Amino acid sequence: MTQSDLSALTLYTRGKVRDIYEAGDNLLFLASDRISAFDHILATEIPDKGKVLTQLSLFWFDYLRDVVSNHVITARVEEYQEPLRYFQDQLRGRSMLVRRAKMFPVECVVRGYLSGSGWKDYRQAQSICGIRLPAGLRESDRLPEPIFTPATKSNTGHDINIPIAEMARLVGSQTAERLRELSLRIYARAVEHAERSGIIVADTKFEFGTVDGEIILADEVLTPDSSRFWPAESYRPGGPQFSYDKQFVRDHLESIHWDKNPPAPALPEEVVQKTREKYIQAYRQLSGKELEL
Repeated sequence: MTQSDLSALTLYTRGKVRDIYEAGDNLLFLASDRISAFDHILATEIPDKGKVLTQLSLFWFDYLRDVVSNHVITARVEEYQEPLRYFQDQLRGRSMLVRRAKMFPVECVVRGYLSGSGWKDYRQAQSICGIRLPAGLRESDRLPEPIFTPATKSNTGHDINIPIAEMARLVGSQTAERLRELSLRIYARAVEHAERSGIIVADTKFEFGTVDGEIILADEVLTPDSSRFWPAESYRPGGPQFSYDKQFVRDHLESIHWDKNPPAPALPEEVVQKTREKYIQAYRQLSGKELEL
């Protein structure tokens, strides 16, 4: 599915991956198979990617329910109200009915390893978001302890790392501290489970909102789109790692020297299939289940 077409429903917003529809007082989240890289939606979809994102998020929402409440009402199409059930063929396995939350304007990023933009910042200033780190760390090294590095959201360009003082200015100091504490707790629980499954969660980002004054976990959680997953068996610090996320796609785009301006190129079939396999393997290892296709 590249783009949904639920003609009887009002489209609330369409993101890089998700199409969100009005569903009375609630919202319907539908994850497409679109894939983005370097802030552009690519010309080729990854089959079943939206099902991985939805079903893995649902696994984590349930696993973490004793840590934090979440926005999920149900993902069973049979429990959707009309006219949603009319579109069950498009919705099954890749959608969820959720409570409408007032979202905080920040990404809550937790890093346990030195990679991505964190590695870039560290090389420039030996710190990330104002957090000073020890000298001599290598790319992909495990950090002495996980760090919370918030970022501002962007619908068009890269999210921008900010110090927690700036986050406190945006959401209030008490709320910023609560989101930091929740993010670190969730990450710790996820890391513990993932390690038993043979996966390293190098970093991840969470989104929170409020419903009736309660802070809840929303959007997606601990997926290959929002996290950096590395197979534990092949982990070797000192350089980039083999990963179960879209880094494989980014590496391909770098290899063909795309200038990162539109139009975004199509992906070769080999890259499409290997990316699909990586996403499904991450779901299988983390959930212990087969993907509902």
